[in-house]
Amino acid sequence: MLSATGRRSLFLDLPGHGLSDRPDDFGYTLDGHADAMAAALDVAAVRGAEFVAHSMGGSVAIVLAHRRPDLVSRLVLTEANLDPAPAGTAGSSRIAAYEEEQFVKEGYSSVLERVGPVWAATMRLADPPALHRSATGLVRGTDPTMRVMLTGLSVEHVFLQGALSGELAGHEELVASGVRVVTVPDAGHNVMLDNATAFAAVVAGQT
Repeated sequence: MLSATGRRSLFLDLPGHGLSDRPDDFGYTLDGHADAMAAALDVAAVRGAEFVAHSMGGSVAIVLAHRRPDLVSRLVLTEANLDPAPAGTAGSSRIAAYEEEQFVKEGYSSVLERVGPVWAATMRLADPPALHRSATGLVRGTDPTMRVMLTGLSVEHVFLQGALSGELAGHEELVASGVRVVTVPDAGHNVMLDNATAFAAVVAGQT
């Protein structure tokens, strides 16, 4: 899609999510998602793209930039997962606590009832096995970790943290490595919804 600013924009649903295919034989690991994204960009003949990614999508974008630096010129990461085994309160940890068959049979509907309306609106569009495998892959993490990959990237990268989410773990180390960390006021995990103006300013490079 070509916007009024003259920039081409692509919105990518990860496999098993949104309108994307739901292959039964796909592992839905972070590496697998990154490879699928790379394949889509190769077909679209995209190089040096600016990535705007949220939560697990941010983790996938980091892995992609690490594996295929030719595809990425800038990363805008919003509350991306940087470490394996996130807190038990995190959505991915709650999902991964189930065995896959149990999650598909009863866990999916149970979790859907417990999450807030914002996450439920997107979660209901995901294939339950894909959601479970993706959550399990996120909890497992990568080797090296997403945090190590991020600090080793040479492209421009900015990390948005909602002020309501608390202090970003390893904040000082990230800044020292060259990651620009922006704490967005009046925002939690869904920064783009909680403070759209501040979010848009960072994406546009105005702050």
